[in-house]
Amino acid sequence: MSFTYKRSSALFNEAQKYIPGGVNSPVRAFNAVGGDPVYVKSAKGAYLHTEDGNRLIDYIASWGPMILGHAFEPVVEAVIEATKKGTSYGMPTELETEIAKLVVSMAPNVDQVRMVNSGTEACMSAVRLARGFTGRDKIIKFAGCYHGHSDSFLIQAGSGAVTFGSPNSPGVTAGTAKDTLLAQYNNLEQVADIFEKNEGQIACVIIEPIAGNMGCIIPQEGFLEGIRDLCDVHGALFVFDEVMTGFRLARGGAQETTGVKADIVTYGKVIGGGLPVGAFAARRQIMDHLAPTGPVYQAGTLSGNPLAMSAGMAMLTHLNNNPEIFNSLAGKSEHLHKGIAETLSRQGIDHQINRYGSMISVHFTDQPVLDFETAATGNNDWFKKYFHGMLERGIYLPPSAFESYFLNDALSYEDLDRTIEAVDAVVGKW
Repeated sequence: MSFTYKRSSALFNEAQKYIPGGVNSPVRAFNAVGGDPVYVKSAKGAYLHTEDGNRLIDYIASWGPMILGHAFEPVVEAVIEATKKGTSYGMPTELETEIAKLVVSMAPNVDQVRMVNSGTEACMSAVRLARGFTGRDKIIKFAGCYHGHSDSFLIQAGSGAVTFGSPNSPGVTAGTAKDTLLAQYNNLEQVADIFEKNEGQIACVIIEPIAGNMGCIIPQEGFLEGIRDLCDVHGALFVFDEVMTGFRLARGGAQETTGVKADIVTYGKVIGGGLPVGAFAARRQIMDHLAPTGPVYQAGTLSGNPLAMSAGMAMLTHLNNNPEIFNSLAGKSEHLHKGIAETLSRQGIDHQINRYGSMISVHFTDQPVLDFETAATGNNDWFKKYFHGMLERGIYLPPSAFESYFLNDALSYEDLDRTIEAVDAVVGKW
């Protein structure tokens, strides 16, 4: 296909005059792959339509929420109808209770849900709640896991922070950093050692149960179960950041697929059907510590916004009523995985492919990718050529080696086969 950047480049040049770096989220700037970002004009189903008139097969799905494809009709209709009634009230609505009831019915081990406006806000609030509940200050997070840009989390963050080259961000105080203890993903022994050296001080462990911000990283057998046991022994809470995995992997998210119980779960992405939204949920015993019932303060004028709640209700209702979608997505992801793996092997390209449900990532390395350190061994020069080669052939992949692909169910097997053929054409030139 003929692929041009002309209008996108012009728009990016203009944007840099008025927006820091020309983008409102760093990974969009293509720093990791070079070149100018592609500007989207519209999207429908599995496809993005760019300002330069190109159609791209989409493998980021707005970083997860477009699980049923872009402009999914029930979500669009729900938002239109809600908009006609008013866009924000700053007052309670019945819809907030209805979506909370639906979330509680779908997600294991939670009694109550508090809606917020982003995944960052959800994770920030979950940690504050854990600290308030336990009366402790320190948290354990994992190198390469990304829980938003709150100060407590920008200590060796993943994805955008790594791509941007500042995993330890200026502006985060030493006092904040000292309360965030880092562990290596899939290293249970290290987590146990941190607990022992900080006995009685750990409020919670927060983790992406299936990581998506250093590529797709899968927990090894016994890792999550071991953390659960350590939290129980030491009186800490276990927080699952399911901003990416919640309602994408299954009705009950990663708690359901792994069989591991979390004390607090954070949500985002899918729950808003593409609109800005987040949530955190837990047992009533924990949530009773949250204002106005308890002393832990959290608030937001736009929390429970009627547009986001309408979109989320339409999305979650469809997923709840059609659980076969999760099998469909997993089947499509497996097809893509096998096709890319066969192609790269035949072409003699060192690679590792990690896949879990509808999340998948390709790493150009000859060793298993189990954590941030091994994810960083990938050949970034190969990734750059791979990314731009696929883009020229109408395939839009995450513009960073440290990001998972997110499949959507609007993808056809024809789209998947076209993607596999594009991989063959790209690496065949190396």
